[in-house]
Amino acid sequence: MSILAIAKRDLIAYFVSPLAYIIGASFLFITGLFFFFNVAFKNSASLTPVFQAAGVALLFIIPGLTMHLFAREAGSGTLELLLAAPVRPWEVVVGKFLAAFSFLGVLLAITLAYVLLLLAYSQPDLPAALSGYLGLLVLGAFLISLGVFASALTTNQWLAAGLALVFSSFCWVIGGVSALMQGRQVDLFTYLSGHTHFSPFTVGVITTNNLVYFLTFTLSILLLTSHVVELKR
Repeated sequence: MSILAIAKRDLIAYFVSPLAYIIGASFLFITGLFFFFNVAFKNSASLTPVFQAAGVALLFIIPGLTMHLFAREAGSGTLELLLAAPVRPWEVVVGKFLAAFSFLGVLLAITLAYVLLLLAYSQPDLPAALSGYLGLLVLGAFLISLGVFASALTTNQWLAAGLALVFSSFCWVIGGVSALMQGRQVDLFTYLSGHTHFSPFTVGVITTNNLVYFLTFTLSILLLTSHVVELKR
């Protein structure tokens, strides 16, 4: 079984899962609500508030999207069958990651309707909008990697969701802890904060430093997850 075969199998599972539809609908409702208030009450063509709200929403919806990826299969015994196939642990991890990331991509693609509406009635800042979507993609990839890792640690789906939420929230708010620190610890905690690196994307600022942060941590967490799966094998 190849990476794409695993990704396809798990992606199809999303589209037949009532929970995935509930989570997706919740995400679209939240982003749509912020879009409506921003346009109707602030008369603004900026999508910055929408991107900021979407970033926070991802903290809560991604644990629900990733909790079953390993935990359910481990609990039902099908993970052992999958790992017994001629497939390497890292291929299983990447396949499951791609499935969740693809589903997130579908949700974000639907929100492009907001951009089309703004184009029809105003002149939005398209480069800033593209920056915001790039930020959501790299943030989403990072949070999905945390969710996959959490799911690989346990056989209980809800425990996996709880762990993913704790990991994600910690990485999001750790920058606020820097206000209580002094010296070099401030820079360290600020750098580790996912919120610190995501915020510039929402206002149209793309930097190599922020991209490297998300890509490096995403790859590192997926590598760590591969080792966890290897131990189970």
